[in-house]
Amino acid sequence: MTTDNSSPTGAAAGTADTGAGTEPGTGAATSTGTGAGPDRGADGSAAPIVELRGAGKAYGNVRALHGVSLAVRPGRVTCVLGDNGAGKSTLIKIVSGLHQHTEGELLVDGEPVRFGSPREALDRGIATVYQDLATVPLMPVWRNFFLGSEMTRGPWPVRRLDIARMKRTADEELRNMGIVLDDLEQPIGTLSGGQRQSVAIARAVYFGARVLILDEPTAALGVKQSGVVLKYIAAARDRGLGVIFITHNPHHAYMVGDHFSVLRLGTMELSASRSEVGLEELTNHMAGGAELAALKHELAQVRGVDVEGLPEEADLRAPVTSGAGAPAPSVPTAPPGGKDS
Repeated sequence: MTTDNSSPTGAAAGTADTGAGTEPGTGAATSTGTGAGPDRGADGSAAPIVELRGAGKAYGNVRALHGVSLAVRPGRVTCVLGDNGAGKSTLIKIVSGLHQHTEGELLVDGEPVRFGSPREALDRGIATVYQDLATVPLMPVWRNFFLGSEMTRGPWPVRRLDIARMKRTADEELRNMGIVLDDLEQPIGTLSGGQRQSVAIARAVYFGARVLILDEPTAALGVKQSGVVLKYIAAARDRGLGVIFITHNPHHAYMVGDHFSVLRLGTMELSASRSEVGLEELTNHMAGGAELAALKHELAQVRGVDVEGLPEEADLRAPVTSGAGAPAPSVPTAPPGGKDS
């Protein structure tokens, strides 16, 4: 039998060698360069794997994204935050190959690209894990791990699924990420939301992802399961992947993030590294300066509502740096060990 790698399986689709030869990707740490290590920028930091420069997207007369710059580097978590309608989904679609940008540039390894399909993005090591995870709930965990990229054995044209090898490999790769499941035969739909997200992350790492895009992975999870997902986001970063963490939760972002970009109505409201912005200020930018000031004014008219803790609009201003990592003026930061949890 042949293996169809064209099915939309999120991070799982695409780069497996289903024969008896070389194993699929062994993680991003070994796929971003030679033994000399990744290329370095002028400031000594690792060169971006994926970069947006003044990128935008218009749908007819509607401009969904405009002038957005973003750099995704190996071994770093880039958090993209914003309210509903801020442009987060449009950004994902440009980087993952679902849509093409209509302004600016998209670069991979320093070369301008224009993806015609998600398959082309996958071929360059860009994997996306969406909220629905592209899993089949009634199939076992190991089948979902290889969904669309199944291992086979035997001579052509009577090749068969190599079930034993897939089970063994899935178990090994999950354990390498610190994910221990009692039974890989159990339907993946019986796992918790955090466990399913973790399996999807491990699947992307195994199939050679260099950049992992996570579309609000903690949105529908409780505190404990969100913690599980954040743990494996950090594990993916430690394996050398560049991670784009899409979220509307600044607390989750600040727990694992290295760089923070806040989108607002399709434009970049804030772009700052962890050393340049604190959790409280990041939260205030998410809330929106003018809206928060208006809310404070309205709440002040309601008896029994304390508005003293809400910041003024002037307190919410912060520098916007370029997505390529240009230095920004210093801004107040939250005290160490502040409100990170």
